[in-house]
Amino acid sequence: MPTNPRLFSHKASLQQGFTLIELVVGMLVIAIAIVMLSSMLFPQADRAAKTLHRVRSAELAHSVMNEIWGKRYDQNSNANGGVPACGSPLGSNCSTLLGPEVGESRNNFNDVDDYHGLNETATMLNSTQTYAQAYPNYRLNVTVAYGSAANTKLVMINVTTPDSEVITYNMVRSNY
Repeated sequence: MPTNPRLFSHKASLQQGFTLIELVVGMLVIAIAIVMLSSMLFPQADRAAKTLHRVRSAELAHSVMNEIWGKRYDQNSNANGGVPACGSPLGSNCSTLLGPEVGESRNNFNDVDDYHGLNETATMLNSTQTYAQAYPNYRLNVTVAYGSAANTKLVMINVTTPDSEVITYNMVRSNY
C-alpha cells in the first residue's frame, strides 16, 4: 500500500463515474436514435401490411376474373363460340337480364352476366367454402354492365381489404 497520500488521492480521482456532459451527450444520442426508429423503421410495418392486403386482394379478384373469362358472353350465345354471335344480324337476340337465370346455382354459371351481384357470401366454384371463409375480412362485389361499345360487357370487381381500401379491377368481355 502506498504511503504517499497524494498518490492515493490521484488514483481515487481516476475511478470516478460519468461527467454531466457525458451523460447529456449520451441522452442526446439515444434520443436521436429513438426519433429515427419511430419515424423510419416503425412505419414500414404498416406499409408491409398494406402490401400484403393488396396482394391478397389481387389474388381474390384474379381468381374470379379467370373464372369469368372461361364463360361465354351471353346465355343466348353459342356455347362453343363461333358464328353467329347473339346480337349480330344472323344471330339470336342477347339476353336483357343481368344476373343468374332463375334457379341457376353458383356451380352452373355459364355466361358472363351470371356473375352480376356475386359477393363474398357466395360459394367458390365447385366448393362448399365461401369467399369470406377463404379470404377473411375481405369483401367482394362483382358488377356486370353493358359496355359503351356494341356487344361488350364491362365487369367490375371491387375488393375491399381489411384496411377498408376498395380496389377495383375491370375487364371488358366482347361478343365474338
